[in-house]
Amino acid sequence: MRIGRLLAAVIACTATLFTTVSTPDAAAETTVTKVENKVDIRCAFTTLHQSSAWYFPGGDPKGLVWLQHGFASANDSVDDTARKFTAQGFLVFAPTLPTANVLGCTLENLGNNTDFLHNVADLFGKSADLGDKLGRSFTEARTKAGRSTLPLPTSWVFAGHSAGGEAVPYVAQQLRQDYPDAFAKLRGMVLYDPVKSFIGNNLSSSLNHLANTTLPILAVTAPPYTCNRNGAGTQVLLDQLSRPFLGVRLTSGAHIDVEGSSAPAPDKVACGTPQAKNIEALQRLSIGWAGDFISGSTTADLYPGGGYYQSLITAGTVQTLS
Repeated sequence: MRIGRLLAAVIACTATLFTTVSTPDAAAETTVTKVENKVDIRCAFTTLHQSSAWYFPGGDPKGLVWLQHGFASANDSVDDTARKFTAQGFLVFAPTLPTANVLGCTLENLGNNTDFLHNVADLFGKSADLGDKLGRSFTEARTKAGRSTLPLPTSWVFAGHSAGGEAVPYVAQQLRQDYPDAFAKLRGMVLYDPVKSFIGNNLSSSLNHLANTTLPILAVTAPPYTCNRNGAGTQVLLDQLSRPFLGVRLTSGAHIDVEGSSAPAPDKVACGTPQAKNIEALQRLSIGWAGDFISGSTTADLYPGGGYYQSLITAGTVQTLS
């Protein structure tokens, strides 16, 4: 959880922004095109028009990544990692979800946000219809990006940070329950230092159900401290998933490592400034895992016993979660 981002999470963007930037990664796509627009999400008897960012790779995307920010934040806080995903060939969708809402339509469970999270699941559940909510946002974005014939990928990875790391598995379980055809498109999930809400059991219940599937679920976490509620979310992950490998803990990590170079100043003050070695490890591992989720392969370097992974263990950068 982070302090000082409350207003940013609930103020809608007032203009559509279109930018193209170069990403210095010779082994991957070299051009990332970002389009900012809105996505409609039902909220009780009304509809929210939320800020959303779409990141397009230069070529055909290998898959879609839903990258969800954390509590009291906004999608600009994960811009760095979104660009890194896109540089490796993913189409990234990064919406801003509310921190405060009188109708309970919030990212973190502050009372009972389960109806709202079902409406978030509805975005993906009806994504095959480009006239529906997610489809409309994507269609507008691809036109602005000059990619008007690009189809929405049918292989997905969900990735969420902090409270987003609780919301993402809850949404995945809602897809499994109510939209099985859409759930079949989900290839895996990455949780970035997930944080359990003070209220309810969204994280534990969803992981308990997903434990009965073969869906890959891996995490990159920080040591327990105030910003991640003393590691409560990581403990839920360990309690609910009995699998030989669940990801890594960055031994000197900060809760906001996934924000990387786009971490806002208030987040750094509240939770600590991410270290370059931790950002690099988080992005290389998690983006590589996502690629494996999509391809169905295993890049040995990114798992216990692999060269890169073992170099992180030897350097004391990571510990294995299992």
